[in-house]
Amino acid sequence: MKAAEIAARRAARLAAVQALYQMEVSGATTADVLEDFRAGKLPRESDALYTEAEGDQELFKVLVEKAVERQATIDRAIARRLNKGWRLERIDAVARAILRAGAAELEQRTDIPTAVVIDEYVEIAHAFFEGPEPSFVNATLDACAKDLREGLLGA
Repeated sequence: MKAAEIAARRAARLAAVQALYQMEVSGATTADVLEDFRAGKLPRESDALYTEAEGDQELFKVLVEKAVERQATIDRAIARRLNKGWRLERIDAVARAILRAGAAELEQRTDIPTAVVIDEYVEIAHAFFEGPEPSFVNATLDACAKDLREGLLGA
């Protein structure tokens, strides 16, 4: 894969996380964030990950639309892997957006290796968090991967 393709996917992933966060906190719609991405308003600058790359439109659309359409399944996959007594709602909204985007990609883009997907979202977590969150994202997505990749959770 070419460096430009990798950069475009990274930009799409970061934008998807930002879009899912925006949708949760401000009530933006899928149409709103798709338009923001097309207009170049997403991804917003992030110290570690900001890139001038043109984002992968197709990947962004799949991540956002499927994270929304399949949210119940995705949230169930994530919640199954949380420590006893923890609920998804208790997790920081940015971390929740990272997990949902990562889970959507694991489920929908089986052409991208599991390790690549997980590594990309761990890097996004590092851009937002300095504490244990990147390790939490790594462990949670890794634990969810088999269920999501093999469709073990159903619709």
